[in-house]
Amino acid sequence: MRITHLRLANWRNFKSADVDLQNRVFIVGPNASGKSNLLDALRFLRETASAGFQQAVGNRGGLGRVRCLAARNFNYGHVTIAVAIGDDNHPKMWEYEITFKSEGRGHRRPILHKELVRKDGKTILKRPDTRDSKDSELLTQTHLEHVNSNEKFRPIAKFLTSISYLHIVPQFVRHPERVAAVDSDPYGTDLLLQMATTNKRTREKRLRNINRALKVALPQLDNMELIQDKIGKWHLQGRYEHWRSHPAFQDERDFSDGTLRLIGLLWALQGQKGPVLLEEPELSLHSEVVRWLPSLFHLVQRKGEPQVILTTHSPNMLEDEGVNPREVVLLQPGTGGTNAVTSDTIEQVNKVTKMGLPIGDSIIPLSKPENAHRLALEFASFTYISSAKAEQSDTAVPCIQDRPHRLIIIEGVWPFMLVALAVFALTWITVRYDR
Repeated sequence: MRITHLRLANWRNFKSADVDLQNRVFIVGPNASGKSNLLDALRFLRETASAGFQQAVGNRGGLGRVRCLAARNFNYGHVTIAVAIGDDNHPKMWEYEITFKSEGRGHRRPILHKELVRKDGKTILKRPDTRDSKDSELLTQTHLEHVNSNEKFRPIAKFLTSISYLHIVPQFVRHPERVAAVDSDPYGTDLLLQMATTNKRTREKRLRNINRALKVALPQLDNMELIQDKIGKWHLQGRYEHWRSHPAFQDERDFSDGTLRLIGLLWALQGQKGPVLLEEPELSLHSEVVRWLPSLFHLVQRKGEPQVILTTHSPNMLEDEGVNPREVVLLQPGTGGTNAVTSDTIEQVNKVTKMGLPIGDSIIPLSKPENAHRLALEFASFTYISSAKAEQSDTAVPCIQDRPHRLIIIEGVWPFMLVALAVFALTWITVRYDR
């Protein structure tokens, strides 16, 4: 099963969003448009199913931090997250919707306004119900999180709990002791521990797969294995071939950022039952490696591995001709919140793909900030003004060494430009006179 549809109302950047999701999903958009927040809606459902509704809201700083600022009184100020779960043949096998708001008085806790479950279009749970009307305290928790209440739709709870999120921070992998230990940490503090606690046979199989892939991206790497040092700490040890007769050995503390991120990605794609959420997997990787990641996702999914939903800024990620416009979700921020659409609904994208060009050639330009070309100019202008104010003296002339380099160049070159222009004018007049 996979998530086939996502609907949001009043969630963070999104006043309203309603999109179909494929087995691979590439979310693109400018910075701060809501790419991570779209993934976070799915993470919220996972935390609700596993840790509880109150904790899921509390982990995000409360209802005020997740409610869309641009929504005003849209949806009566309530926050809605709804998903459909199924497959290509049966896209709405299960449907789950949660709508919540703040208590009208008292502690102002988040409470349920609606919890709805459907199976094959038939409603099997609709809250508030008669029990909720008798005891309003029940609305502080979902039926999804309780095994004694979700018996009829437990497959939804198990599926949502199986969602995983990955955004490897290489420094956390190298030095996990510097941060608090967290089980199944998406940032990699327990990556080596996850490997170590995996069944030995399964672990060795997965590491063999990772080794084969790493040898393509890192030709000098001969082999990598998980070892335990004298004090019981686990390490990823790599053997590198070089000009000497004996190989050199390095562990995760010596690996590059790109190597650690690629190892984390390849590990996460193996053995997962639920959707895998990836935050910009192209970070620190060579563009040619990034270009083949969509094919990698496709091949592992053919072996029964999970749905992959990722955010990206990389045009290389979308150079693969096999990427379908339906798989790309474009986020377009505006004053009324961010709009989310699949790229097959955009005429410009359809024209480009029909010409046989990669979808990245059309979708990435649509996601770039309109005035990105002014970034350096605006910063340079601010730097010049700030330095001028800071260096004002009796002459009120800022020190030329503190001015931006472009201004210095212009001030030094303009006399020569005037001389050149005068020579050109005299030459032109002389030629005309001779004629």
